[in-house]
Amino acid sequence: MYGDTLTLPPEVAPPPMVTAADYCPPRWLRNPHVQSVLSSSALRRSRGQRLLESSGAVTTEHILDGGDGVRLQAWHSAVPGQPVRGLALLLHGWEGSAESSYMRMTAATMLARGFEVVRLNFRDHGDTHHLNEELFHSNRLDEVVHAAVDVSRRFGSRPMVIAGFSLGGNFALRLGLRAPQAGLPLQRVVAVCPVLDPATTMDSIQRGPAFYDWYFTRKWRSSLIRKRELFPALHNFDNATLSLDIRALTDWLVRRHTSFASLDDYFNGYSIAGDRLIGLQVPADILMAEDDPVIPFDSFRDWQLPDCARLEIAPWGGHCGFIENAACDGFAERWVAEHLDAGRGRR
Repeated sequence: MYGDTLTLPPEVAPPPMVTAADYCPPRWLRNPHVQSVLSSSALRRSRGQRLLESSGAVTTEHILDGGDGVRLQAWHSAVPGQPVRGLALLLHGWEGSAESSYMRMTAATMLARGFEVVRLNFRDHGDTHHLNEELFHSNRLDEVVHAAVDVSRRFGSRPMVIAGFSLGGNFALRLGLRAPQAGLPLQRVVAVCPVLDPATTMDSIQRGPAFYDWYFTRKWRSSLIRKRELFPALHNFDNATLSLDIRALTDWLVRRHTSFASLDDYFNGYSIAGDRLIGLQVPADILMAEDDPVIPFDSFRDWQLPDCARLEIAPWGGHCGFIENAACDGFAERWVAEHLDAGRGRR
């Protein structure tokens, strides 16, 4: 399928896809911190909600099988009466959710292209802390693979593509690596600002402007408090634990709630740096911003990718920002939609 070349007459040939080179924000939007902050702003969340609501789609909740009794929540959206061209599974970033602005905006864009969309919540993200007793961590790939297989079984008549943002991009690429073994009929993977080397990302968060550390740590602490309220017998950690900085808190998580011997082993467990993706067989597109303050550009210099994967680098964009104007329109959502559409067979 992917080796064939289809030549269309000029009058029916699709327009060229947008690339990272097409992203050129106004000068006031070329600051990476402005981009990163705006990406999770209330304005973007409100805009994403309006776009999804105006799509005409009907959205229903599904509890997916994550294997070994794990339950993961997902939201399926489809426009009634619209011919279905494919199924897109979307994965959010760490401490994001299915309701994050980029998830809603990407869903609305994909729905307009004739896709059904499934927005997955990772364990303990969104309002899902009650579904599983154990805590989320970034090496819980097996349950995401199981959930993706469940999605393909429920809506299996559609060509399936996957997109992820930040940590979700990391999961999406690892899921693509596992797809053949899992029997997942995946046609394309798209990732925006994927976490490449988790240890390097941790250093960037701690050494960068303080609001990044504050933002992620505040949301993670709230998640842990919610988990403690729901399962006090299992999660009886005290407030002193919650007051640890982000590195020390991650080390606590690794020692108490994973099988990894050290923090470095844990980071290595979900790293996709170096040649970790060289065995990827599913076509993949990756969008990265050279000025990303969370995922350092230098970590991409020695990245080894297979021939089926392509990395596009924009000079600007911050971390999962790629905001285009004062209305907070997102270039990344449009880029994702076009590249996922290519995975449906457009050549």
